[in-house]
Parts: sequence; C-alpha cells; structure tokens
Amino acid sequence: MNTLIIVSHPTIADSPTQQFLKASAAGVKGATWHHLDEINPLDVAAEQALIQAADRLIFEFPLYWYQAPASLHQWLAAVWTRGFAYAETGGKLTGKTLGLVVSYSQPKQAYQIGGSEGVSMSTLLSPYQALARKTGLTLLAPLEIAQFSYLTEEQRAHLFTRYQQYLTVPQPARFADQAAWFLAELAARGKADSTAALMASTLAERQDQLTSLRQTIAELREGEAD
Repeated sequence: MNTLIIVSHPTIADSPTQQFLKASAAGVKGATWHHLDEINPLDVAAEQALIQAADRLIFEFPLYWYQAPASLHQWLAAVWTRGFAYAETGGKLTGKTLGLVVSYSQPKQAYQIGGSEGVSMSTLLSPYQALARKTGLTLLAPLEIAQFSYLTEEQRAHLFTRYQQYLTVPQPARFADQAAWFLAELAARGKADSTAALMASTLAERQDQLTSLRQTIAELREGEAD
C-alpha cells in the first residue's frame, strides 16, 4: 500500500508529537511524509500526482481552535479542484481511503457529549466526512492522540504500533487485520530471530482457532433461528 501522510503543522520542529510520528512513519514501507508548511511555491500538478499515486491519504494535524491549521485548508482549496477531486461522474480520488490523525492537549474525554469542551470529536471532524463523501473516498475512523506529552513509554509503544497499522492496514480498527499485521511483522523479524518466529506461529494458530470459534458460533445461531 502507498500511503501519503499530509501533515499540517506550522511549528513542526517544536512538536514532540509530530517528531514521534515522523520517526514512526520512517519505518513503514510505501509511506511518504508530506509536510504542507514546507512547500513553497505550491506546484498543483505535482501535488495532484502525489495524491493519485497513493492508495491511502492521511490528514495529520493538531487541533487548533477546534479545526486543522490553515495550511491544510489552503492546500485543499488549491489542489482539490473540480475535475480532479470531484466531478459529476466521479473524480480521481474514488476508491482511495482517507484517514485522520488528530492530536490535542486535552484529555480524550473532554471531546464527547458532556465533556469539558462541550463538543464531540465526531462533530468537529464531520466536514471531512462530507469531503470524503463528495470525492468518493472511504473514510476511516480517526486516530486520536490526546496529551502526547503525558504518555508513558508503554503507551508510546502502543501508539507506535497503532500508527503504523493506521498507515497500512486495510481496516485498522478490525481485529483480524491487526492480527495479520502482527503476523507479517513477526514473520519478517523471525527470519533472524527464532523467538519472533515462534510468536508468529503461535499467533497464527490462535487466529485460526478464533476464526473456527466464530464460525461455530455463527452456525449455532443459525440453528437457533431455525
């Protein structure tokens, strides 16, 4: 999978979150880091070619006053033109997936009904749902990063895995796809590490057992319906 990570952040060098994500993306095959605030001048044709070469687009940004920084909006206005991003018979983005990686300094529970911010993250990100529908993109559930500076080493390791999966896994929220990703990673490392190879074998066996169990449950439910 070719993934284009479209990053909007005016002070990225001072952002521990973005530096962590950039380092995490560096190890992902097919992932391209594309920082909008560094582009000057903007070559619309070159930007559109990058988009067309990607299977997955990622909008990555910190939440600034309940929205993305200005560079993302400016880039969309200049690059996502009629006839390219959308048209009566479908634009050139149809069939691709769109993901949102959003970071913010408040606790995650602040952005929900009854939370301290008084608005849900789903509401704040709803314009991207409309954008995806307009352009024929399949929108993924967003990857939210709350209070990165407070994360423990264990939590950062978990974020590392979730982020790499978000860049490459067909359905990052689906357990089967997550398991397939772990299997591929362990198998690759297992070529030089017998422990990793054993873990990969064990995980594959348990995944087969889980699939069999789900099939059995489904058959039992069908029997009850009969």
